[in-house]
Amino acid sequence: MVYINIIIWTRKKYKNASEFKDKICLITGGSSGIGRGIALEFGRLGANVIVADIQENSKIGKYHDTDIKTTTTEEIINNGGKSEFIKCDCSEYSDLEKLVSSIEKKFKKIDILINNAGIHIPGSIEEQSIEDWDKVMSINLRSIYALSKLSLKLIKNSTSGRIINIASVNAFRGGLGPAYAPSKSGVLNLTRDMAITLGKYNITVNAICPGYIETPIQDYNTPDSIKKFLSTLPIQRLGKPKDIAHTAKFFASKDSEWITGSYLVVDGVGEGV
Repeated sequence: MVYINIIIWTRKKYKNASEFKDKICLITGGSSGIGRGIALEFGRLGANVIVADIQENSKIGKYHDTDIKTTTTEEIINNGGKSEFIKCDCSEYSDLEKLVSSIEKKFKKIDILINNAGIHIPGSIEEQSIEDWDKVMSINLRSIYALSKLSLKLIKNSTSGRIINIASVNAFRGGLGPAYAPSKSGVLNLTRDMAITLGKYNITVNAICPGYIETPIQDYNTPDSIKKFLSTLPIQRLGKPKDIAHTAKFFASKDSEWITGSYLVVDGVGEGV
């Protein structure tokens, strides 16, 4: 009986994985943090993963991701998957144009676009410069609009196009400076607007709102602040990139084909609701 159960489970797992086999999956900010976690998951599921980032090496954090030895693409390939890295500064429109042009020449389509690239620059309204405010907005919000617009022709070539935008729980409550939260609020409203327009092409557009995820973006914290935050969580652990990756997998799957213009809070407590 145990043997039979194992066989059934294995077949089910293989069937789920095959849904993404050879799908073209573009992930911005895929070298580090959440983007890396998502890329590794889709690589495991058989997708052809394109990692677009300003640098290929993963960022090393003070508290999290302190000992990463391989790039995202290397990790996927080493585990039998397909992946390639394309250098791209998402704040530069010309880089986004080159990125999409390169994918069009090689693959002719994009099945899954994951707009993950994002930054956080600490500082209050009294401290943060206009230049830093513009930089956060350019990467966190403008790049999503620009890349989605540039990629539309290729996503339309997919039979079931998916756009997944990474927002934040701070979209609902502010905090983390005068640029970060407003940029993430903008991501949610852009997601809704894109969903309304693109549904007629069988393209769904959804967003994920992570809470504290163990990535180098948390370097601005202190050990005491991390410990204090952890004590407030009903589920007594911090979030991991795989938690966001599993949510992205759901939004990219057939199981979510009638869900669009929505967001899912993944923060261990439901603060964004």
